Amino acid sequence: MDRVELLVHPVRLRIVHAMAGGRALTTAELCARMPDVSKATLYRHVGLLAEGGILEVEAEQRVRGAVERRYRLHRERAVIDADTAASASAEDHRRVFAIAMATLISEFNAYLDREHADPAADLVGYRQHAVWLTRQELAELIGELRAAIAPRLAGPPTPDRTPYLLSPILFPIGEPPEPAPE
Repeated sequence: MDRVELLVHPVRLRIVHAMAGGRALTTAELCARMPDVSKATLYRHVGLLAEGGILEVEAEQRVRGAVERRYRLHRERAVIDADTAASASAEDHRRVFAIAMATLISEFNAYLDREHADPAADLVGYRQHAVWLTRQELAELIGELRAAIAPRLAGPPTPDRTPYLLSPILFPIGEPPEPAPE
């Protein structure tokens, strides 16, 4: 299974999200974080991610006669590079986007199902804005978003931090302007 196929599955994406920030977790700990996913399903998807090199075993220990593995995300392998995205067909993009949205809905439902979920107190947001941009302004906006987000991606889990799922989505909703005649 190639990297794209490994990553574009709702359960596997949720595992990648749970492992973000340098966390090392066992499959049992992942099960506790995703109670809406069956244990057998989670174990199967962790196995696929490990076989594909997306997860790596950090440590092993014996627990009640079984080997318990602690996994860590191999961050460099958990991305779809720009060349792969550029070579994807329109149908590939439709499929990947649908899976990303299904994953986002699953993550949000899991959040709302928690006993103490409080969207107002947790500063939950899901706004959409239509903005008119030139190609130059679009490039500047993307650069500004990257500059704001990138440093936060390296923040390790600590007792005073809560993981948040940030899903920037950007695409044109109208036809681009015709190029100016030379």
